[in-house]
Amino acid sequence: QVQLVESGGGSVQAGGSLRLSCTASGYIFNRCVAWFRQAPGKEREGVAVIYDGGRSTYYADSVKGRFAISRDNAENTLFLQMNSLRPEDTAMYYCAAGASVFSRCRSPDDSLIWGQGTQVTVSS
Repeated sequence: QVQLVESGGGSVQAGGSLRLSCTASGYIFNRCVAWFRQAPGKEREGVAVIYDGGRSTYYADSVKGRFAISRDNAENTLFLQMNSLRPEDTAMYYCAAGASVFSRCRSPDDSLIWGQGTQVTVSS
């Protein structure tokens, strides 16, 4: 099974930027790929998705216009560029790939392969 490894998390002040990376041990872009996040005491939520063979993206309303999901097919790497960060963006961020081409990557209950997570902390 493909393994996913995230990097790029850290601490930043409000208004700052971070770029998360997720490197896969194999090819994953024949299926949906996504970023989720989970804040303490809250449920895991979807942040951004690339699907439909890379032709379409989806963003949660809370990050639209601030975050951008992208991928490097040659490097089997998924990115999340996060700009204008807010304290409410503080969470553990996870990358995920569909376990099959039929996965949708819209819900944490979907059939997904998960990375171990990377912490993002935004201070005011």
